[in-house]
Amino acid sequence: MDEMQVRQDIETRYEHLEQRVLENNPNASVLRLRAAFEYADRHHGAQLRKSGEPYITHPIAVAEIVAELDLDLDSIIAALLHDCIEDTDSTHDDIAKQFGTTVANLVEGVTKLTRMQYTSKEEEQMENLRKMFMAMANDVRVILIKLCDRLHNMRTLQFQSERKQKEKSLETMEIYAPIAHRLGMQRLKWELEDLSLQYLDPIGYREVQQELDALTTENSEFLARMQKQIEERLAQEGIQCTVYGRLKHIYSIYRKMYAQSKTIKEIFDIYAFRVIVADVSACYNVLGCIHDMFKPVLGRFKDYISTPKPNGYQSLHTTVIGGEGIPFEVQIRTWEMHQTAEYGVAAHWKYKQGMANSRLGTEKEFEWVRKLLESQQDTDPDEFVRTLKVDMFADEVFVFTPNGDVKSLPAGATPIDFAYSIHSAVGNSMTGARVNGRIVTYDTPLKNGDIVEIITSKTAKGPSRDWMNICKSNEARNKIRQWFKKERREENIATGRAAFEAELKHMGLTMAAITATQDLLDTLLKRVRFNSLDELYAAIGYGGMSAQKAVVRIKEEMTRLGRLERQNAERQALQANLNAGETIFPANAKLQPPPAGRPRHSESGIIVEGLDNCMVKFAKCCTPVPGDPVVGFITRGYGVSIHRADCPNADPARRKPEEAGRWVNVSWVEGETATYRTSLEISAKDRDGLALDVAMALSTQKVKVNNLSARSQPDGYALVSLELSVRDKGELTGVINKLAQISGVFLVKRAGG
Repeated sequence: MDEMQVRQDIETRYEHLEQRVLENNPNASVLRLRAAFEYADRHHGAQLRKSGEPYITHPIAVAEIVAELDLDLDSIIAALLHDCIEDTDSTHDDIAKQFGTTVANLVEGVTKLTRMQYTSKEEEQMENLRKMFMAMANDVRVILIKLCDRLHNMRTLQFQSERKQKEKSLETMEIYAPIAHRLGMQRLKWELEDLSLQYLDPIGYREVQQELDALTTENSEFLARMQKQIEERLAQEGIQCTVYGRLKHIYSIYRKMYAQSKTIKEIFDIYAFRVIVADVSACYNVLGCIHDMFKPVLGRFKDYISTPKPNGYQSLHTTVIGGEGIPFEVQIRTWEMHQTAEYGVAAHWKYKQGMANSRLGTEKEFEWVRKLLESQQDTDPDEFVRTLKVDMFADEVFVFTPNGDVKSLPAGATPIDFAYSIHSAVGNSMTGARVNGRIVTYDTPLKNGDIVEIITSKTAKGPSRDWMNICKSNEARNKIRQWFKKERREENIATGRAAFEAELKHMGLTMAAITATQDLLDTLLKRVRFNSLDELYAAIGYGGMSAQKAVVRIKEEMTRLGRLERQNAERQALQANLNAGETIFPANAKLQPPPAGRPRHSESGIIVEGLDNCMVKFAKCCTPVPGDPVVGFITRGYGVSIHRADCPNADPARRKPEEAGRWVNVSWVEGETATYRTSLEISAKDRDGLALDVAMALSTQKVKVNNLSARSQPDGYALVSLELSVRDKGELTGVINKLAQISGVFLVKRAGG
């Protein structure tokens, strides 16, 4: 395509956007829109997308998606400019001068989110989520533009590398699709989920798609038949309505098929019909007609009109069985409810035109955002990210106070969650709970429609630490944590210190080791982000940090520091001697055998050419254990690598002549009682319960299992991989014999053998 055709194509795309904007808002300023397009076009200049298209095509596409949501002109202009600050020399002040402060703030807000990098580091991920919620609380349009940006990027993800496709899809599935759901934007959520699934599980996606394609004719005929029956009956009743049928989107079917092990024909709501009417009373009239026409399925009726979802969703849901024995869902709602269901918070611009400056962050609907921001205080980042999915993305349960007020809680919530959702003072003074008039325990899961009453006492001693393990919501857990932090500091320090020292002992460390010098202690405390041991103890005591996580991080840091120190001291000696073709030992090593009668000891359990303590590592390719014949290979900078004698990598026929001087004789220390990691692979006929039988067999042998994974093979067999800790080859042989007795197992072998 030549330059002229490229420019013509860009102009055509812009004109399509302009037409869409005018359809929604005939009074929109076309001059401002054109100025924004030309500004973005000029600043992006010759930049190209991965597809080879001019970069300006992306902002135009994002602006068009924003326009489809019926957002205001400022949002559409911000969408056109959303990458200018990020990718060009444009500035906030420059955009504010030409298009106003509101547009500039929106562009800057989207830019900050674009710079977010989701990593495995919990602290960084929590900070990124915090930025997103802050933006949402200030002006939700920032998130709406970002969601539209992500949607267009997912639509064009085929031009990215396979690694980038999976990274973006996972991020979309875990973060952006759930946020779209929480904002009530179901249409956008469904498309994000389906697009992500294509790259996360392309085989599963194709299987569902092929199942649907195979039923295409049958589906179309059934949908048309049922739609006609419903329309005719409602016309007889004098109810004006719009009726249409659809199939569930692919990810929704995929999730039910794989999570619930169902076939596509076992899914009740694969077919869904929507009936849209003028007012609420007509919704209930339609419900009566539907239940008169078809047999309702017990337990499948939900009234989200009288009890809306937290994201504002309202509708009547019922599942019925047609005359052909095929179940299907019917959703009944008004036009306003329909707009809210499809476009969520974006529908506010259509129905709330009188809102001052359209800043929805000040409305009651966004109270959940502020609660999430508050709940992150004094929370372990790993726990925050984990419980966020419960608070924000999980299914809800709706329960009532004795006065009839509705409370929405995460699925599986308990009376503790209910108490703290009312007020922290209610939770802190709780001494019992009644559900539907009956006394219940604190860990009783609440169900939809339950009437919950909290029993309180002025003499209550406050919450129990166990409550943090019982409650489901981050809000309740955070309020309990705050109480302990404020009321029980000395107790927290004592409790935390005991837990910390116990975990140190379990991990093979001592207090003396970590407090050897003040500099070392300061470095270790910095790793766990505390200024003193008392602060660390207190945090462990009130639940802000787990003792296990603190000790793991400290051990990692000590290992890192020790490794650096050893490497700096040994690397020069190892390298110099290896270059001369000599056998290498630490500088303080002595080749003389130990005095007669003294039992030999080695930290590694290995003696190299008569040397007790040489720096060694066990090769992962063959994972030797005491009793195995072994040989050693001197590595460059990492001591001696220990291989089983039958390891392919130690085969004399495969050894390079120039490395002959680096193979050394090694032996096991007699009488050592340490455990050693080794790996096994099990081949077996694939069947239900195989992994459980393997785990039970290992349990009877009383060996420590470090890792166990099982995966099915296309030929009907399964491969189970194990990593164990054993004392010697005899113990390992016993384990292998026990595993070989499991039904369906035909081969147990050591890795690398």
